[in-house]
Amino acid sequence: MFAYSSEVPAPGRARNPGLSAAFSAGAVIPVGATPGGISLSPGGARAYVANQGSNTVSVIDTATDTVTSTIPTGAGPSFVAISPDGTRGYVTVSGDGLVSVLDTASNAIVANIPVAAGPAMAAVTPDGTRLYVTQQAGNTVSVIDTATDTVTGTITVGAGPIGAALTPDGTRLYVACLFSGAVSVIDTATDTVAATVPVGGVPILLTVTPDGAHVYVTNVATSTVSVIDTAAGAVTATIGVSAQPRFVAVSPDGAHVYVANAFPDTVSVIDTATHAVVENIGVGDGPTGIAVFPDGTRAYVSNSGAGTVGVMATTVIPDQGSTAGGTKVTLTGHHLAPADAVRFGTAQAAITANTATSLTVTAPAGSGAVPVTVTTPGGTGTLGSFYYVPLPALTGISPAAGPVAGSDQEIVLTGRNLAGAINVYFGPTRAVIQSVSDTQVTVRAAGAPGPGGVAVTVFTAGGSADGLTYTYVSPATLTGVSPDTGPTSGGTAVTLTGTGLSSTDQVTFHGVPAPFEIVSDTTVTATSPPSGTPGTFDVTASGPGGSPSGSFTYVSGPGI
Repeated sequence: MFAYSSEVPAPGRARNPGLSAAFSAGAVIPVGATPGGISLSPGGARAYVANQGSNTVSVIDTATDTVTSTIPTGAGPSFVAISPDGTRGYVTVSGDGLVSVLDTASNAIVANIPVAAGPAMAAVTPDGTRLYVTQQAGNTVSVIDTATDTVTGTITVGAGPIGAALTPDGTRLYVACLFSGAVSVIDTATDTVAATVPVGGVPILLTVTPDGAHVYVTNVATSTVSVIDTAAGAVTATIGVSAQPRFVAVSPDGAHVYVANAFPDTVSVIDTATHAVVENIGVGDGPTGIAVFPDGTRAYVSNSGAGTVGVMATTVIPDQGSTAGGTKVTLTGHHLAPADAVRFGTAQAAITANTATSLTVTAPAGSGAVPVTVTTPGGTGTLGSFYYVPLPALTGISPAAGPVAGSDQEIVLTGRNLAGAINVYFGPTRAVIQSVSDTQVTVRAAGAPGPGGVAVTVFTAGGSADGLTYTYVSPATLTGVSPDTGPTSGGTAVTLTGTGLSSTDQVTFHGVPAPFEIVSDTTVTATSPPSGTPGTFDVTASGPGGSPSGSFTYVSGPGI
């Protein structure tokens, strides 16, 4: 995506707690190629998906979870912003520099509004009179009068603006600026930048909580979510998530934030009270867009790699926890008060909060997968399932060492019961999760304060596992190659000198591996391999500390 590389029961229906019969848990809906942004109409009757790869917008009937219309657009549609009355959709067409106006009654494009290059995201004011559109290429935000479908103003913001979100009262527009590492705050009364808030590396998308008190920003480079306090105008928390976070959405009650992580194919669930990730939910290939249904019972996730939209149940969050019990769980549904009992299988949970649409409980001890039921004076309903997760264990790590500065090299942790890993730490430093299975977690290690061994810890819903060590090593240097000349036939004994060489795991001459021996941290000896041609080539000593190089000259032997 982009250039980054409420329901009510039908008459006569029993008012039992639980979900409506229309809910389709776990549905997977085929849409166009490379789906990205996904938006819901007011009330959630329809979902609109921008398919960047097929130049279409898919319209999904959320009662049946089927595509009812496919609308052709210009090149590279990124997002569809829906007007407050639901009559218009505004499609950002990034390849053509347009905003296309969609009549939602006829599912037809009725106007095209030229804007600056690279329109990415759009946000409609609560009164529906204005549309704000970010232009990544031009570092601007266009202001469109929706009555005339014309651009009435242009606002310069930080470099590479993409994400845009308005506060519920429409007085502030927050813009994530990809290349400036900051969020521009626009005063919509004057259409000027009122503040700039530094956030994490490469901020891309954002959302505002229903009360307008916080903004959650996804940062691609650091795999984090920055939390902006809108009153203070500053970041008050930074939350680590998995690799390549994209769209972010908040539950209607503001209790949870959902982050689509494109690399490990997961959605991270953040508890907004604790600013902690409580669960990573596996979804489809390349999750990018996400939108939460107005009643909070499900979310729609666009899977860009699979060309699908998945329907993710959010009635039991988190839906997994320790066999010992004790997990705080939020249950979302209808007619939940007053709740007489909540059971996980046959075991009763402790209720700590109860409203008509939400319950907070503490999970009892248990094992396996169990149904979660709620009993009220109206009856008993099933809200979903809860999965008891055994303690994880670690058995291996490869490689077991790397540079103090960190690197992009993938590190593979092996073990058991690792599925749904929430966090991995190397000492006090959080590693970024790239992929997860039950027996393997792949991460990238961030830098460390200094060299030395640190404990590796994996956290899952079932608990934590450690027992492995990762060693940070100082950067290696290569300061001497002696002798630095030898015959093309090879066989020259060469001494390499420098620092940090004790972790060398390969020596190459012009890319050809050579026999070598580590003498000390400052000395390695090697034997030059044959070379097909004379000339001066690199000699490289590779290891966790890096791959410093020197040079060696091959000369031809005497001939007739």
